[in-house]
Amino acid sequence: MASHKSLVLGGGCFWCTEAAYELLPGVVSVVSGYAGGARPNPTYEQVCTGVSGHAEVIRIDYDPERIALETVIDFFWKIHDPTTLNRQGADEGTQYRSVIFYADAEQKAAAEASLARANPGWGGRIVTQIAPLETFYEAEAYHQDYFRNNPYGGYCQAVIRPKVDKLKKALSAG
Repeated sequence: MASHKSLVLGGGCFWCTEAAYELLPGVVSVVSGYAGGARPNPTYEQVCTGVSGHAEVIRIDYDPERIALETVIDFFWKIHDPTTLNRQGADEGTQYRSVIFYADAEQKAAAEASLARANPGWGGRIVTQIAPLETFYEAEAYHQDYFRNNPYGGYCQAVIRPKVDKLKKALSAG
């Protein structure tokens, strides 16, 4: 069995990005967490207030024999608006920034190439950061699989469900 690879990225609320990536064939698991800040072991409250400097992110564990790194990154541009600085919908603050954290030169090159391919489709306005991953901190247990565990919650119904339904339709169309 081949070993899995991981990629960390943030595109707004991690509940949304987690639910989206769980739909992608070849993705083995998705873990919500925090990255990009200075405070060790940040809490959700510290991230939400901006004092830690972290972004809400997900770690995507994928099988490179089933899905290419480029495909994992290219999907990112379909699940959020990469042209809004520190904001996704009503969620606003640096913790919601659009960012791809790379672990090595291969991921950095793939992220830069993907951004270059995607940018014309967004009118050249992508503000996504591409930055080195220093540390990924797993979010609290109640954030994991949030949409799956709370499908009828208000935020899930108003924000995540329409996004998931749209992505399912797009993925089934090929």
